[in-house]
Order: sequence, then structure tokens, then C-alpha cells
Amino acid sequence: MAVANGTIIEVSFLYQQLFKIDFDAGTQTKISLAVLIPLFFIFVNCVMLFALGSKSVFYETPRYILFGHMLINDSVLLSFTTIVYILGCIPMQITKALCALFVFISHCTFRNSPLTLAVMSLERYVAICFPLRHCNIVTPRKTNIILGFIWILSSLNIAIDIILLLIVNPSSLSDNTFCTYEKLFVAKWQMDKAQGFDILYFVSVGVIIIFTYISIMITARSVTSDKDSAKKALRTVLLHLIQLCLCLTSFLYATIVKTLYMMSGNNSSFFINLRYLNYITVLILPRCLSPLIYGLRDMALLPLFKYYFCYRSGRARPRVNVH
Repeated sequence: MAVANGTIIEVSFLYQQLFKIDFDAGTQTKISLAVLIPLFFIFVNCVMLFALGSKSVFYETPRYILFGHMLINDSVLLSFTTIVYILGCIPMQITKALCALFVFISHCTFRNSPLTLAVMSLERYVAICFPLRHCNIVTPRKTNIILGFIWILSSLNIAIDIILLLIVNPSSLSDNTFCTYEKLFVAKWQMDKAQGFDILYFVSVGVIIIFTYISIMITARSVTSDKDSAKKALRTVLLHLIQLCLCLTSFLYATIVKTLYMMSGNNSSFFINLRYLNYITVLILPRCLSPLIYGLRDMALLPLFKYYFCYRSGRARPRVNVH
């Protein structure tokens, strides 16, 4: 790595190495699969969002506001991840300014998910442990403010990188480049900073989710009434913890790719296949699970989702009963 005056002249990352791809039938099938899977789940998310928007009770209830935010966030993330994947397959260079926009949106939405999971767990914690104060503590207005705070937290790291790029070398924004996050780096310490932010996010979110899980578990054992609600909330927070672990594997994507590269040696074809499998299982699938884990378990939302997913199918629109 060549470094001059504290700036990086060239960033050498193993997982950014370019390989010639033969667009045979097998490759075209894999690329189609990598594009169609996110598109299908974006469609599912959109149908579920439409179901949420069809009843005012949903966007007036904090937990559904949080769930709707997660659906929008995952849909945007899948969209931009697919765009960047296609650009990498061509491969195609774009201006660094457009790359910065893509990276900013992808970076924020990528880190919004664990932060939203933490807030969803806290909402369930308040609902079970402080049921009489829940309506006063968790309101739609406060929920929207917290969502704005989540976006601020998730954008801090990438905002620093973009501002530093604008200060050090603003003219480079007009240069064409293969779009990766590291192309925005101008100093060596930025990689350590990014890793530090990721560790801070996940330690904080992990502590919050584990705390809420233990608190709800204690409450579920001690209450003499409404045990069903407590147990349901306990299962929901456990699912948040599982989803957090899946998000963690996504954060390890680059490290896994580097390891796969070293394992494959000079066999570029083998590495490309391993990287593709890693992309599907580690980066894409965890972001496709939100509607399955949360939406399809919700007995208030599920009938509406089926109604709209089947194009209304001649049936009367189901009634909604939110508990």
C-alpha cells in the first residue's frame, strides 16, 4: 500500500480484485438468481407496506411504525445492493460522486437494521415491564424522533469519510471508478474508524437486546396475568437476537471474502463461485427475512397481507384487530 503525506494513493483489498467473468449459461443463471431474489422480497416488502398503510391504526401504533421503517430500510438496501452487484458484474465505472451517493445510502440502510432491532426490543420491554406507562412512554411522535436519531447515528461514519474527501480532494469526485466503499478513503486510519463504529454499534445493540430479553423473561415468570403477551414478547425479542446475529454475519462479509480468497489461492474461478455463494447467503438472505420473521407472525397484519398479495382475490377486506 503506497502512502504519501498521510493519504492513501492506492487501497489494496483482496476482495476488490477484478476477475474476468465468462457470461456462459451458468453465470447468467447465477446473476439472474442474485437479482431476482432481492426483487421478489422487495415486492413482498412493498405489499406488506401497502397493507400497513391501508389502515390508520398501523401508522398510529409505534411497533408497526418501527416495522414499517424496517421494511422500507431493507427494501432500499436490497435495491442499492443489487445495483452495485450489477455494476460489479459488468464491470462498469461510474463517477465517484455517484458512487458516494450509492455508498452513503447503502451504508446507512445497512447499519439502520441492528439499531432498529434495538428500538423494537426496547418497545416490547416497555410494553411488558411497564404496561400502564407504555402509552405515555412510547408514542408515535417519539417513535418518529427516535427513527430520525437512528439515521443520524448510522450516517456518522460515512459522513466523516465524505466530508474528509470533499476537504482533501474534492476534484476526485468527477473521476470514474469501480464503486466500493474503500474508494472514498483518503487516509489509512479510516478503515480502523469504520471497524470501530461497527463494533460500537453491535456491542451496544447486543447489550440492549440481551438486557430486554432477560428483563421480559423475569417479568413473564413473575406476572400472574397476561402471561401469553409476555411469552409472545419474549419470543419476539429472541427473534430480534437471531436477526442481530444474522446482521453480524453481514458485517463480516468482507472478512469472509478475504478468507475465501486466501483459501482459493490462484484459482480465480473457484474464488468467484465462493464469493457468489457468500454474497447470497451472508449479504442478501439475512435482509430478506424481516417480512417472514415479523410480518407473517402478526395476526393483525397477516390477513391484510394475504388479501393484497393475492390481488384482493374477490374477498372482502379483512378487519384489523390490533392488541
